[in-house]
Amino acid sequence: MNRLVYFASVVDTGSFTRASVRLGVSKTVVSQQVARLEEEVGTTLLIRTTRRVEPTEAGITLHQRCLRILREVDDAYNELAQNNAEPRGMLRITAPNDYGHSVIAPLTAAFCVKYPECQVDLVLTDTRIDPVLNQLDLAIRVGWLEDSSLRARRVGRFEQFLIAAPSMNGLCAVTCPEDIEDLPYIANTALKNPLAWDFEHAELGRRSIQAKAKLSVNTTPAALSAAREGGGLSILPDFLVEGVLSSGELVHVLPDWHLPSGGIYVVYPTTRFRPPKVTAFVEMLIKQIRGGTY
Repeated sequence: MNRLVYFASVVDTGSFTRASVRLGVSKTVVSQQVARLEEEVGTTLLIRTTRRVEPTEAGITLHQRCLRILREVDDAYNELAQNNAEPRGMLRITAPNDYGHSVIAPLTAAFCVKYPECQVDLVLTDTRIDPVLNQLDLAIRVGWLEDSSLRARRVGRFEQFLIAAPSMNGLCAVTCPEDIEDLPYIANTALKNPLAWDFEHAELGRRSIQAKAKLSVNTTPAALSAAREGGGLSILPDFLVEGVLSSGELVHVLPDWHLPSGGIYVVYPTTRFRPPKVTAFVEMLIKQIRGGTY
């Protein structure tokens, strides 16, 4: 590996002398190491002239490979060094409103307590923000991830529940998905198809329904608030309704019928390695999702 470093430095600088200055060793050491490399590979890698050193065709091929190899080695050392460092600095995150309010915002507060050298700038929006263009460290995406040039990691999943206030008129008449079409429904227009839903039963198979919106809102928390007031049925993610279902404010309607589940993703800019603050936050998020402590 050292000989590859010497060889690459000679090609980059075009001189054994300049390579020795860059590496902080004598010109003799550089020359000897490159000569031994040529003996090992059994071919001439460099053409030496009085003014400059030029790579042969074989030397050009090896140099191109050297650059990739040495870059990977350098990144590996940098990543290890980053992992051993204490998280610090500003962490910039974006997340959707519903998951952001219920999970990410409380988690960022705990993160700042655990890592006092960190600060967090959290942007909650249901509009997809490009982490690269907006200089964000990571984005939390919930649902079904679209194709992207960014790097994504699935860290969890969620279920969707048909819910309603227990006092809602006509609720007792709902015995199958088709009954939803005759009752008031609260539509979340932030979704691509807020009124079309596919239900699946272990024994009865799949049913597709088209709800009729009595009320339309553009955020999931707003749909939850309207449902708690008895405004109609709605379909909401488990992480948003677990508390109100446990307290009895809302009820899970048709619990034997299942709706499509979705993913929880961490989306990163396409950098070669990530700073400790990013790694530490993602680790806390994973522990939170798995029900652990951080």
